[in-house]
Amino acid sequence: MSSDPTRPPESNSASDSEKRIKRFLATASHDLQSPLRHIAMYAELLLDDLEGTLDGEQLQSLRMIMEKAQTAQRLTKALMSLAGGTPQVTPEEVDLQALAENVWGELTDETAVGEATLESDGLPSIRTDPALFGLVLRHLLTNALIYRGEAPPHVAIAAEREGTDWFIRISDNGAGIDPAYRERIFEPFWKLPKPGTVQGAGLGLTTTREFLAALGGDINLEHSDEGGSRFIIRLPIA
Repeated sequence: MSSDPTRPPESNSASDSEKRIKRFLATASHDLQSPLRHIAMYAELLLDDLEGTLDGEQLQSLRMIMEKAQTAQRLTKALMSLAGGTPQVTPEEVDLQALAENVWGELTDETAVGEATLESDGLPSIRTDPALFGLVLRHLLTNALIYRGEAPPHVAIAAEREGTDWFIRISDNGAGIDPAYRERIFEPFWKLPKPGTVQGAGLGLTTTREFLAALGGDINLEHSDEGGSRFIIRLPIA
């Protein structure tokens, strides 16, 4: 029996999606490099010129601008290398507790979600690329704040070591993911329907999986029902 010539093979479709993602990442990362470089440069110049005239809070704000711009520069370089097929990963010792709290603080400020809480006490230090893994956390925590239920958002992060891997579980008390959609959440350019929200590009979980693959790990949806969802991340210890 001959195949339908009007329907492209699934492998070709997947390959086309992967090429589109890589094109998107390469273009966006390249275009961001110049403005980020200028932000970091001007922040550093202001620090040098005004350090003696600013108070402690103003100096801290300038240092924060410079550090965030430099972090974004490292991230966009990593994205470009990922798009080129040769991921540039710079592993270092990362305080997972501090990283999670930092990302959570930024997101709750940006989204202005009232009464959102994070439970993450006692997370270990892990060896990974802080920029890439920080973006992984940002994607997952953003989803927990967007796809929330009626109760104030609550997210719990726990980590445990098993053999040669870390297993990091991120749980929320959101509305859960409809069983009809669970096989699709990692598909590129696919977005979980949610009335009344501005839809993104549909690449959050897709790029999250790509970043973790570059770090030698992976991610899966471990559980989801009307009480919330739980994702599990596996990362190698070394």
